Amino acid sequence: MPSGWTRTEIGGKPADVFDPPAGPAPRFALLSLHREGGDSLAGDPTYTDLLRKHCLPCVAPPGGQSWWADRVCPEFDPVLTAEHHLLRNVVPWMEARWGLGPRAVGVAGIGMGGQGAVRLGLKYPDRFPVVASVAGAFDYHERYGQGTPLDDMYATREQCRQDTAVLHIDPYRWPPHLWLVCDPADEWFRGNDRLHEKLSALGVPHTADLDTSTGDPRTYADRMAVGMIEFVVKGLERESRRLM
Repeated sequence: MPSGWTRTEIGGKPADVFDPPAGPAPRFALLSLHREGGDSLAGDPTYTDLLRKHCLPCVAPPGGQSWWADRVCPEFDPVLTAEHHLLRNVVPWMEARWGLGPRAVGVAGIGMGGQGAVRLGLKYPDRFPVVASVAGAFDYHERYGQGTPLDDMYATREQCRQDTAVLHIDPYRWPPHLWLVCDPADEWFRGNDRLHEKLSALGVPHTADLDTSTGDPRTYADRMAVGMIEFVVKGLERESRRLM
């Protein structure tokens, strides 16, 4: 695990925590949601270097293949949903740990985590005013019926689709800082394009890059790391000034 990261327990579940180097007390922090394979930012030196550069605290909790949804996923917990764990346990822990004020936690993720971050921001924009997604797996209902935990979480494919981020858009209430990017070669591109189209049609402000391509989706997340972290930091800085 790269320097700065430690493993701790939050709400009875493990979490990787990044504490920036000694300096002024942090004014905001990042909640990082992992992709389907479960790889944490704690194992990514590119993102770790950026967190260190910006003195940005971060918590990266494991969520299994829960898709960060408000549905019981037996792989994650027999009773507690991943969404409720984030809202009831992880975010309050972050606020207490670093003495954060309101609207001081941004949420970002890759793949499964990207769609989870956007859905959280759309459902709870006051809790998560800054949201970033890299190659978000927004059409995850396509995985239904393939023997994944989704089959236990939802009764039907349509019920699963109804819980995707695009169907949680409120045209009157949204996170003020919303960023999504996806490589056109990525399997999840169509869902990103569809989300972008609907956000645009409803007049929801957001930043999207659906053109940049690395030619290899496996290298895309690191290519977009600088853009993601800088967007999160700038958004949280704007929020902190707005609350003064």
